[in-house]
Amino acid sequence: MRSATLFWARSGSGISASISPIRTQPSRTPTATRLLLQVWKLAKEAGYRLGNIDSTIIAQKPKMAPYIPAMVERIAVALEAETSQVNVKATTTEQLGFTGRGEGIAAQSVVCLVKGVLS
Repeated sequence: MRSATLFWARSGSGISASISPIRTQPSRTPTATRLLLQVWKLAKEAGYRLGNIDSTIIAQKPKMAPYIPAMVERIAVALEAETSQVNVKATTTEQLGFTGRGEGIAAQSVVCLVKGVLS
């Protein structure tokens, strides 16, 4: 079993959701994509649409530049968005910490959700 945690909150409303753990079952869809789809379903059910998403991958190796266009496309498809609403970039920690030693990869995302449908 792999564990993934998400905390979703709407400012000032007291509404929150938590998903953890995610059990891995045989699937061709990567765990991260399945988690994203679950979270997106919750957001849509609550009446939100995507404004934009800005993600940063933190890794010493491998170099991420060749993979970023495919990541942007996959995220846009999962979130039913245009690729112009999705930004993915990568950085290193200049050899510091577990990512700098090449022991793992970290990621951070900031998402702007918009309530309702705008014309």
